[in-house]
Amino acid sequence: MDILFFYGLAATGILWSYMKDRQKTRQSLKKAWKAFDTILPAFAVILLLIGEIMALVSPATVTAVLGANTGVGGMIAAAVIGSVALIPGFIIFPLAKTVLAMGAGIQQVAVFISTLMMVSVVTAPMETQLLSRKVMLWRNGLSLLFSFAVAFVLGKVVG
Repeated sequence: MDILFFYGLAATGILWSYMKDRQKTRQSLKKAWKAFDTILPAFAVILLLIGEIMALVSPATVTAVLGANTGVGGMIAAAVIGSVALIPGFIIFPLAKTVLAMGAGIQQVAVFISTLMMVSVVTAPMETQLLSRKVMLWRNGLSLLFSFAVAFVLGKVVG
């Protein structure tokens, strides 16, 4: 029911905009379509990736590796996976929801999301070249610590 409300709200906004200025509304819709067309291939890959994860990885495996009962070990596993993976930000949250639904713990998913966004082993050579090895190590190290701090706080607040 909520989705129908938001679609109706969007349609009302477009109609109102169209009545105010037809040319600007057309331009906006064309720009929106271009953005959608640009994002669609990556989004399709995301949906396929999430589908493959759900098909290939059993909920029992997710629970065993990233479940709430895995504690700090599961958080370390999530940090390793998140630090090595190179996934765009808009993919992370649907993936995190899927992993949570498969039995992962809140703290483990928090570490996974945080490390995906802030820590990167894959881009470390480029970062070293652009900044310095010392800056790269400090940034990644502090980001890793922050990821665990966020997970512990989230565990206390939500868990």
